[in-house]
Amino acid sequence: MAVDSKYDVFTYPTTNPESGAGHPGHTTPEQDELVAQLRKELEADGFTDRLDTLTLLRFLRARKFDVALAKKMYTDCETWRKEFKVDDLVKDFTFVEKPQVFEYYPQYYHKIDKDGRPVYIEKLGKINLTTIKTITTEERLIQNLVVEYERLANPRLPACSRKADKLLETSCTIMDIGGVGIQSMYSATEFLKKVSAISQNYYPERLGKLYIINAPWTFSTIWNGIKVFLDPVTVSKIRILKGPSEYEAVLKEQIPAENLPKEFGGLCECQGGCQLADAGPWNDPQYMEPAVPAATTTAAPAEVTENQI
Repeated sequence: MAVDSKYDVFTYPTTNPESGAGHPGHTTPEQDELVAQLRKELEADGFTDRLDTLTLLRFLRARKFDVALAKKMYTDCETWRKEFKVDDLVKDFTFVEKPQVFEYYPQYYHKIDKDGRPVYIEKLGKINLTTIKTITTEERLIQNLVVEYERLANPRLPACSRKADKLLETSCTIMDIGGVGIQSMYSATEFLKKVSAISQNYYPERLGKLYIINAPWTFSTIWNGIKVFLDPVTVSKIRILKGPSEYEAVLKEQIPAENLPKEFGGLCECQGGCQLADAGPWNDPQYMEPAVPAATTTAAPAEVTENQI
């Protein structure tokens, strides 16, 4: 990978032999030049954080290596981070109401797939925003989502990269839509639009695979109409699966049975429930190093900020 000594200081692998074109270690000289150009323009505008090559490549890939579009995406993201006070949230936010909220909207990371990526599970079928709002606020729901995105970037992905001995930048997602009712989805539409926008606009290139399970037969028709508007690369990452007889075998092809919760056909039964366990390499001491050194002793600036987007 073409590196910049000022920003590219990491404590985990930075290349993956299985990654595709445009990923770290798999770029052309022209793409390396675009990374340098984007960094130079952002520095000229006064930006100093999150200018490492891994981050800039994600923004460039998200915008097909169009520097102007990637720059706008990055600057919009930095503006949002400041307005939303993301760095303060990461330090101070505690979602104490999680057990109660997860009774109605479980969304959690749980162990890893066969590629070493964090597995993210979300059960939309249980969402009841009206009840949830008696437990917490929509603002705190979104704050928790943002904090979890930040924790995906650090410590989850660095820990998984160390364990796998290769760079991992994405997650494997299971989205259970079984039991989704028209009324519950209608009431949650605006909330889901907000969280979807945060994911797409501010955390690009984080989707590895997405399994939508327990899909009713009508969903396939809806999906066929939606996917024509999506990037073919995104579509290739998504599989629509029906009930357990269809999805259990497919999930176990990607996720070890011992890592897959029993409710999805796996063998895992964490004490206290998988959805609250936060089990994974990110909680294993041998993989829990800082994502970057606290300081460097080279001629570069002492502070080197790791990608937390």
